[in-house]
Amino acid sequence: MSDKSDRSDRADKASGRLILPHGGYRKLRSFKAAQLVYDGTVVFCHRFVPRNTRTHDQMVQAARSGVQNIAEGSLASATSKKTELKLTGVARASLEELLLDYEDFLRQRGLRLWQKDEPQALEVRRKFASDRSDRSDRSDWPGDPEVFANTMICLINQASYLLRRQLERLEQDFLEKGGFTERLYQERCKARSLSDKSDTSDRSDKKERKP
Repeated sequence: MSDKSDRSDRADKASGRLILPHGGYRKLRSFKAAQLVYDGTVVFCHRFVPRNTRTHDQMVQAARSGVQNIAEGSLASATSKKTELKLTGVARASLEELLLDYEDFLRQRGLRLWQKDEPQALEVRRKFASDRSDRSDRSDWPGDPEVFANTMICLINQASYLLRRQLERLEQDFLEKGGFTERLYQERCKARSLSDKSDTSDRSDKKERKP
């Protein structure tokens, strides 16, 4: 993956492309994990959180925000790495907000919060590790509210971890390669330099042609 990325970067630089490949968010593990959290949250709220409450709307919106900001950030990366960084951070913050809602749900009802290394938590990570097309099927989700809420907490932690790694990579890429504004400046300098050389060459040719 890294070798392909390096070759792609070199090719883009060689061709002088200002807008680099972008928008491949559907292939990101973080996007897939956040989308699973969104699907699960919609089902959870439908079953266990009254529709006419603010909590219902906030949980669904927070889950949706996680997905949408990853996608928007990926598309924005065409012309702004800063925006991509910002929106990826917003996605992670939205999931953190949602995590607190699930923890509140357990605490306020006297239900148990799983520890991350408990067998149930490990089983959730194993079950949802692969990319299955039917993961959001309602029949897949637990019927018990304690198990369901803990399952969602495990999935949110997984998505948050992936987003943290993604942010670290984006920060490193920005420091090493810069952003759109820097590439634009560099290309303008190149174009100006070529134009100056062309003008100098034209003046030289005219002088040589004089008798």
